[in-house]
Amino acid sequence: MSGASSYRNPPVVAGLLDRVRRLAVGRAPLRFMEFCGGHTHAIAEYGLRSLLPDNVRLSSGPGCPVCVTASGEVDAAIALAARPGVTVATFGDMMRVPGTAGSLSDARASGADVRVVYSPRDALEIARACPAAEVVFLGVGFETTAPVVAAAVLEAEASGVSNFSVLSLHKLTPPAMRAVLDAGEVRLDGIIGPGHVSAVLGSEAWGFLPRDYRLGCAVAGFEPTDVVSAVVALVEMVAGEEPAVVNAYGRAVTAAGNRVALQMLEQVFAPADREWRGLGFVPNSGLQLRPEYADWDAGLRFDIRPYSAPEPPGCRCGEVLRGVIEPRQCPLFGRACSPASPVGPCMVSSEGACAAHYSEAEEQ
Repeated sequence: MSGASSYRNPPVVAGLLDRVRRLAVGRAPLRFMEFCGGHTHAIAEYGLRSLLPDNVRLSSGPGCPVCVTASGEVDAAIALAARPGVTVATFGDMMRVPGTAGSLSDARASGADVRVVYSPRDALEIARACPAAEVVFLGVGFETTAPVVAAAVLEAEASGVSNFSVLSLHKLTPPAMRAVLDAGEVRLDGIIGPGHVSAVLGSEAWGFLPRDYRLGCAVAGFEPTDVVSAVVALVEMVAGEEPAVVNAYGRAVTAAGNRVALQMLEQVFAPADREWRGLGFVPNSGLQLRPEYADWDAGLRFDIRPYSAPEPPGCRCGEVLRGVIEPRQCPLFGRACSPASPVGPCMVSSEGACAAHYSEAEEQ
């Protein structure tokens, strides 16, 4: 057996789950948080939550980049789209994220030129093909997507494409982890480290978790064997009282990360304070274009910056993102708020905790 199927081997998964049960017998309840929306989706898709013993609980964190995009950031994107001659290019899962006065999808329905693209380079190609338009790419995502945005900026500079710019809403994962832990609202026993982010940053990036918080971290991939192997590692660390960083995704993650991607990030972006939905302003948790690339900074070009804005009435997405409540504890869940008619972004994105829990409920 080879490829992804080898990581979906039911007997292997069953053996790992049995080890979790044996290690967890007689223990106080354990709570592990995944900081990756891809893990949240995988856990729901494979029904892993229901297969774990009752005293081992998985909780979602602020690891969905669409979900943590603040209302004011969405409003800024909509304001850009409303400007004559401006084309806003974005990933598809941003289209329905609510701001205070609608979404990008609503803006497009009202006549704004909002286009769905699959990469920032697609947006750059639109700018090349439409030199009379100002094409703005919404830079949404964590350390995984920021390097390809940096590459697009470098290509725009090298090829002299002056009608392309980026509204950088990028966010950094480690500061968000610290913000959740420092808030002290939830008691955690370990962290399932984000696989894609770790492929860029390297597993060593999470060394602060055992050092500063006495929490183990197991970096995981996205197949059932990956996730359950990470849970096994975390339970073993709790049992041995030896928190550490374990790389359970060695086929994609190294200790030092992707040096080319990291160099590109360092060249184009600088850390900046950023507002997260649910967390508020977190120091140095975002990325802004460096002064050398100011000509491709949409915020400067159009004199527009995100601002603080209220959440949708009744939406408790912020508490879900911090792990304070589970999605089903929100009174809107499955009633006023569903994937077909979402109130908050946690129900919009397939990586959102609310959407994942909704899909689990539909299958039960």
